[in-house]
Amino acid sequence: MSTSTVCPASEHMHLPCLNRVTWRQPLVWLGSGWEDFKGSWTHSLAYGALFALLGFGLVSLTWSHNYLAATLTSGFLLVAPFLALVFYDLSRRREQSDAAAFVSIRENLSSIGLFALLLAFTFSVWERLSAILLGAHLGASPVPEASLTWLFSLENLEFVIPFILVGGVMAAVIFSISVVSLPMLMDRRVDIVTAVMTSLWVVRENPLAMLVWATTIAVLTGIGIATSFIGLAVIFPVLGHATWHAYRELVQP
Repeated sequence: MSTSTVCPASEHMHLPCLNRVTWRQPLVWLGSGWEDFKGSWTHSLAYGALFALLGFGLVSLTWSHNYLAATLTSGFLLVAPFLALVFYDLSRRREQSDAAAFVSIRENLSSIGLFALLLAFTFSVWERLSAILLGAHLGASPVPEASLTWLFSLENLEFVIPFILVGGVMAAVIFSISVVSLPMLMDRRVDIVTAVMTSLWVVRENPLAMLVWATTIAVLTGIGIATSFIGLAVIFPVLGHATWHAYRELVQP
């Protein structure tokens, strides 16, 4: 439920009007996401299981290379907004009573592609930062000697704290520029700059709701990953559907 409306003023671009919402609205979005999941559960679960399987496979392949495994696991949050495109589209189609299963992004493919490149660049930066942090901590010790369980234990706080802080800053930046960007790019013919600026304004006008929403995403995703990615098969689709409803409520037509 929106509490008020604000229309950003910009001399250089036309931004849509935005709704301010209470901190409880993320729970409403989750409920709507769950309803969409149930309404299209065959497609949602199939895509969710596919992403969970790919995630588990990638982490399993890199398990002996700790910084890669840690980077891929934590970096999932950085690329998740793009991976969730299919769930945004399924929710949009449910709104339009369209039972088609496949994503249709041709209307704004170039802008969506640019956003994907932005996320890929961010992920590559995170990969390098992870390697630097791990190298600074282990020194000359071979990376495979340290298991992930040991690496992220309390005895390695000098590594864990910087890793979480740096990763948290990057995750916060990505969240701020993507919270409504990709749903907006799928829904309207806008450029990437307009979508990103709209997303930043959404965060600016709804700081408490966005903090609750970001925390909810991080906690639920962490639970999904902690269950060997099994829980992610359901959690990821629900979050993707919920993000569509967040966009619908936060950004006016």
